[in-house]
Amino acid sequence: MKILVVGSGAREHAIAEAFHRSSHQPQVIVAPGNAGIAREFETEDLESFEDIEDYCIIEGVNLVFIGPEKPLAEGLADHLRESNIPVIGPSQAAARIESSKSFAKQLMNKYDIPTAKYEIYNDAASAIEVLENWNFPLVLKADGLAGGKGVFIVQDRDEANKVIVNLMQNKALGEAGSKVIIEEYLQGWEVSLFAVTDGEHYRTTIFAQDHKQLYDNDEGPNTGGMGAFAPVPEAEIYRAEIEKKIVEPTLRALREEGCPFEGFLYLGLMITAEGPQVIEYNCRLGDPEAQTILPLLETDFTDVCYAVLQHKVNELQLKWANKNAICVYAVGKEYPYEISRGEVINFSAHMDSHIYYGGVALRGDELVTQGGRILALTAVGLSQAEARTKVYHDLNKVFFEGMHYRKDIGLRTNKI
Repeated sequence: MKILVVGSGAREHAIAEAFHRSSHQPQVIVAPGNAGIAREFETEDLESFEDIEDYCIIEGVNLVFIGPEKPLAEGLADHLRESNIPVIGPSQAAARIESSKSFAKQLMNKYDIPTAKYEIYNDAASAIEVLENWNFPLVLKADGLAGGKGVFIVQDRDEANKVIVNLMQNKALGEAGSKVIIEEYLQGWEVSLFAVTDGEHYRTTIFAQDHKQLYDNDEGPNTGGMGAFAPVPEAEIYRAEIEKKIVEPTLRALREEGCPFEGFLYLGLMITAEGPQVIEYNCRLGDPEAQTILPLLETDFTDVCYAVLQHKVNELQLKWANKNAICVYAVGKEYPYEISRGEVINFSAHMDSHIYYGGVALRGDELVTQGGRILALTAVGLSQAEARTKVYHDLNKVFFEGMHYRKDIGLRTNKI
């Protein structure tokens, strides 16, 4: 069996490792991967949809798993399905649930899925004009894909004005910010959940909790994610409500809109005094949540994917280790504004944590930085405290110039 994982980051490294543990003993290839992933898996530099398609046909690939949101939003899953290549990932139409925040908000409004109040604007002047009608803080979101950097919590009108002008006029995030969503700020605590689905049936995973802000105590700008932990016991009492009021209506809504969702649907949730509400959807496994939940998955990951392909998710049983996992990202000095290039990455001594490589490259025989989020360390323990001790002990064994990481992953108190 040959499995191709599409993507180049730490999430794809974790996905490849999950397939590698399969009892089916597949040959795992990552495209394009990176220099760190290439230490463990075969990598292929496949740039276009046609390159991926041709490789799958020539090499007899049995399954393609698409990791990042961009190729999904651009229609890679559709392209492969047209050539009868088995693929895990939603259609381009279904991927709009992430690629267009306005589509997602309007879908939730139409199908009565709990979410924050919002308004959508296509020009800066109109968006700025209505700010006086909103209470602060409030949330501003770029409509399109922004690598986790398109959400802004603003405290007053001046700050909101600057963000709107920067997004819509200065094009700080390109076309992703050509449309802006103004959204009510929800009070509560965040949690992430995935639904494994064949479009009709679904199973939900354990909960995870991401840490998006750059600095400790949830301060600083939003990032693609600085770390995560799983499970989140405080969230379990909300599982039935989330499934009934959010997961099932969302999948039904996408079916009724003519774009059933097949793959891994990410639900970013806020637990409020009024109950769980949707902050955002992703059309794929999250990063760093994937590096946190996949090491705890005991069900064969290949079998999970084939349940989706064969529309037998109703027969799927997800089993999880009775353990805890914590993932912490080491990022470059100027992240999320600039990428780090060419800094040598040094490791010392044996590590209990697993290293998932993100923004790295090879220079001669040396592994060097080549990105924003350089690498993620994930540790597993019998308790959250044990996992924390392991991962932070191992972070002391990694060094590159300008290396930064949060020191408080897993220390939140989840209270409304």
